[in-house]
Amino acid sequence: MSSPRSGIPHYWVALRAMIVLTAVLGVGYPLVITGIGQLALPAQANGSKETVDGDTVGSALLGQSFSDADGNPLPEWFQPRPSAAGDGYDGGASSGSNYGPENADLIAAIEERKAQIAEFNGVNPDDIPADALTASSSGLDPHISPEYALMQVERVAAERDLAVEDVQILVQSHIQARDLGYLGEPTVNVLQLNIALESFKA
Repeated sequence: MSSPRSGIPHYWVALRAMIVLTAVLGVGYPLVITGIGQLALPAQANGSKETVDGDTVGSALLGQSFSDADGNPLPEWFQPRPSAAGDGYDGGASSGSNYGPENADLIAAIEERKAQIAEFNGVNPDDIPADALTASSSGLDPHISPEYALMQVERVAAERDLAVEDVQILVQSHIQARDLGYLGEPTVNVLQLNIALESFKA
């Protein structure tokens, strides 16, 4: 019969293994990966921050609203797509609406947005692209389609007393092509476009 102490070395081996693995995988590995990220991709590793005059104004990875205190869209800015994250672009409540395509509330919301966007931009409701009417699955998509961005050009140009052609060229210069040339669709990052717009000189 083995003595009560015969199992103690096994416990000690397990304890040492736990300590070593915790140090390697819980401390060493994260430090190495963090260091690689900071050296190879420092902007992405730090949240893809966008700055203006040294002040952080947002992240290129997270959408945000351009509205007044009452939630009304500001006409001098390009507007993002709708958001179902919290009260809108809430980084702590990332979510879609989870409505199915035949949900009555979703259909009503789309029709309401269509009327508002058509009036806001002075366009035909039938010309409004789908991304202007529907929220993304995360509620935090920073991109809109080139069609939606170009649809807003005349409004933004009028509000800022700029030539329509100049604002149109600015939008076209911010159209991001498909990833690897074939993945996804062309997009426009709204925050980056608005930062460029603010510094734009006719």
